[in-house]
Amino acid sequence: MPRNYLSRLEHLDYLIRVKATGNPKSLAHKLGISLRTVHEYIGTLKALGAPINYNRVKGTYYYDENGSFCFKFMKSNVD
Repeated sequence: MPRNYLSRLEHLDYLIRVKATGNPKSLAHKLGISLRTVHEYIGTLKALGAPINYNRVKGTYYYDENGSFCFKFMKSNVD
């Protein structure tokens, strides 16, 4: 797994939530990745259950439902 993989997924999640991804080419530029990797990341989020769609008129990805990802370790009180 690339070193910045999770931080890029978090950034992608944020951009999708605020509907500021732009088209796939500009999204690739914003994330510092290739266009092919953009499609792989979108596919990863979809595989994790994200209801992602693309609005061609506004030129942005968006979620059909409110929600977000949290890719952080969560401590538990259970032993």
